[in-house]
Amino acid sequence: MAESGVETAASPGGGRPPSGAPSAPDRRLRRARAAVVVYFFVAGVILATWASRIPDVKAQAGIDDGALSLGLLGLAVGALAAMQVAGRVTDRFGSAAVMLPSAVFGSLALAAPAHAHSLPALFAALFALGAGHGLIDVPMNVHAARVERAYGRPIMASFHAAFSIGGFVGAGAGALSAHLGMGAVAAFWAVALACTAASFAVRPLLLPGRDSTREEGAPDAREARADGAADRNSPAPTVLLLGVVACAAFVAEGSATDWTSVYLHDSAGASDAVAAAGFAVFSAAMAAGRLVGDRLSARFGPVALVRGCGLLAAGGLGLALAVPLPAVALCGFALMGAGLSCIVPQIFSAATSYDPARAGRNLGLVAAAGYVGLLSGPVAIGAIAHLWELRAALAVPALLALFAAAAAGALRCSRSAQRESVR
Repeated sequence: MAESGVETAASPGGGRPPSGAPSAPDRRLRRARAAVVVYFFVAGVILATWASRIPDVKAQAGIDDGALSLGLLGLAVGALAAMQVAGRVTDRFGSAAVMLPSAVFGSLALAAPAHAHSLPALFAALFALGAGHGLIDVPMNVHAARVERAYGRPIMASFHAAFSIGGFVGAGAGALSAHLGMGAVAAFWAVALACTAASFAVRPLLLPGRDSTREEGAPDAREARADGAADRNSPAPTVLLLGVVACAAFVAEGSATDWTSVYLHDSAGASDAVAAAGFAVFSAAMAAGRLVGDRLSARFGPVALVRGCGLLAAGGLGLALAVPLPAVALCGFALMGAGLSCIVPQIFSAATSYDPARAGRNLGLVAAAGYVGLLSGPVAIGAIAHLWELRAALAVPALLALFAAAAAGALRCSRSAQRESVR
């Protein structure tokens, strides 16, 4: 996987690694990987810290649940808008140049909701927070893909594992600050400044220069025509399909986030404590799956991995729905989390590898599609549950996981996926 000029960082002398098995990454490349891990971790910490103190912010703003839902819309709108801007800016200036200002903006935006005392102010604050997340999400994934190409083996899942771990740390920090009686203003500013400092500290470790040139990594004219993408100003059909698969995966993930505890309590008859543990089990299994996802991708290839993960996620959720007993349902949600863990990292890697010269634009489109699924999925599940029942509604994410498994062949658009699939 060391064809493009950016991959020469893996060679101590600056030249191309020898053909055959990829050479061991040098010290500079390992540092770049560690830096990207920090940025993923910071992004996870920021979102989880905000989520952990939502009740305090809601009370401070003096709004009810209905108004809060309108305020949360600002988070979604900001993220979706920023992802499109971030994609084009990343392609123009390079991910290394964009990551630090994006991370600093996203970190400092965390403090904004703590100063909101009305619904309009909260909407504006959450728009800024969402924009910060959208701005950092694209360049850090593009740079992660660049480091992965330089490594010559799959490592994308480890970056997403860092995001999940950051979520655990952020939620824990928020809970601890609330337990100690620290107000949201002090807690958010403390985390914001710490994340800002971490972002500055690791910036010099990123790979310098542009991420790629069209000649280095983009599909040739024959590949473009075969994919129906002769007009490179428009996203290729394969990239659009990757966006649909990402949307399906995020619908399933968002449904688990919002409806796991409700299903355990109302349909499986679990106690409040067991119901509350449902999402924790799901999240832990997802983080664990991402920690081993790179090894599985290297061993079986991205296409086989996504197919297997989609089937595992669908089977786990199906088990929870077919046997509505607390213990069985918890096992089912754990399997669902493990199954969903590796789908999105592989999709993002394929989106950036398809055409590295337009990695930011392609990833921005795919990530935005996924974010739409993450936000709209739980709402759709609630609407279906209102018309029928929750068990029937949760069959939808199971079917979408099966769709992700069926559409896994789209990952062959990535050169790395092509090589892994023919081994």
